Amino acid sequence: MQRPKTNYVTVGDSEVAYQVLGDGPLDLVFFSGIGSHLELMWDWAGPFLRQLASFSRLILFDRRGTGASDPVTLNAIPTWEEATEDVQAVLDAVGSEHAAIYAEADAGPIAMLFAATHPDRVSALVLGNTSARWVVGDDYPIGLSVDVGQAILDTLGGQWGTTELVELVAPDLARDELLVELLARQWRSALTPRAAGALWRTLLDVDVRDALSALQAPTLILHATESDIVPFSHGQYLADHIAGAQLVARPGRATGFIPVSFPATAEHIAEFLTGAASPVAIDRVLTTILFSDIVSSTSQLANVGDEAWRRVLDGHDRVVRAQLRHYRGREINTTGDGFVVSFDGPARGIRCAQAMTEALATLGLEVRIGLHCGECEVRGDDLAGLAVHIAARVASLAAPGEVLVSGTVKDLVAGAGIEFDGHGEHELKGVPGSWKLFAVRG
Repeated sequence: MQRPKTNYVTVGDSEVAYQVLGDGPLDLVFFSGIGSHLELMWDWAGPFLRQLASFSRLILFDRRGTGASDPVTLNAIPTWEEATEDVQAVLDAVGSEHAAIYAEADAGPIAMLFAATHPDRVSALVLGNTSARWVVGDDYPIGLSVDVGQAILDTLGGQWGTTELVELVAPDLARDELLVELLARQWRSALTPRAAGALWRTLLDVDVRDALSALQAPTLILHATESDIVPFSHGQYLADHIAGAQLVARPGRATGFIPVSFPATAEHIAEFLTGAASPVAIDRVLTTILFSDIVSSTSQLANVGDEAWRRVLDGHDRVVRAQLRHYRGREINTTGDGFVVSFDGPARGIRCAQAMTEALATLGLEVRIGLHCGECEVRGDDLAGLAVHIAARVASLAAPGEVLVSGTVKDLVAGAGIEFDGHGEHELKGVPGSWKLFAVRG
């Protein structure tokens, strides 16, 4: 997977940066909070992000005030409730109606508030090293004292962007000088020390405990057992007050999870969200298969000779591949004088077939094309199975210049404005039963 493109969505007077990676069956938002930077986190967390994207459509974003998103004025830092607008705006921008959220550290309270106020948008919640409230209260004895909390926040603001702060927050990284410098550089790029101090100080006021009883989404809590900044007791409190929550104790002292623990962290998340400890490679897929074939290619070869025919085939291949790029077809293989192509939508496959037919006619070439939609077996970059054979048989029955489809394809494109003429009922060699076929009109 390549690094995804950074996009922007407007929230109020600001722009929020986001990225999307993967095409898994579920949407997963990764929200890492203060100090995140979409452009730089790939330098050290790329394998972890790709592992998450192997079983999900992974959605990343920087909240307002940090990273690649617009900064905010220090006297108008968004409230915790206002910060949930960033989550909603990003979900709307990527067309996600229902997503799981994985939130770490200061992003946790925002994610909990969003899940409580938008239960219809959150399918599951994973909370990493976070808290509903950081400082002590009359009914919250496990909180840090105000003095200790203030001292920690003063240190975070005063040493922001330094390698010393990285080693303080994540002491497990002290021996990895390269990684420590990468993180320090990311933090310097994400925020100035003054802005970081102002944002971190908002943690003294955070208290989302009243929202915990309203959380309906299945919740997994991953919490480091030895963290001084976010003690394990805070994770235990969340587990005790969120109905049905699962708590997993993770070894280490780091406030955020670090590369050495990335594989295990991703495994926990994958198992919780999918029921499988490791992502299982998809070996079956529903797809539309297109077969094309040059009419009378053997006789044309005999008439013009090998060298001239090779030039004809080169021109044919260039034209076909140009249409595949335009209609997002995936070339499976070639058959010498034709192509085998897959599409994620039958209407796009039909329109590509029509465009191929018209474009090749300008070269003096007639083709017959057949399409069928069915479940295929994925074998590396190839596809196999009965659906592939059906598409080949349909193509063999097409007349020169004709695009012929199975009844399955015709039914799936109802309402797409594509018209058909009946082509009768046929026995397809090697395929059980009889099949109604239809010729694309125009």
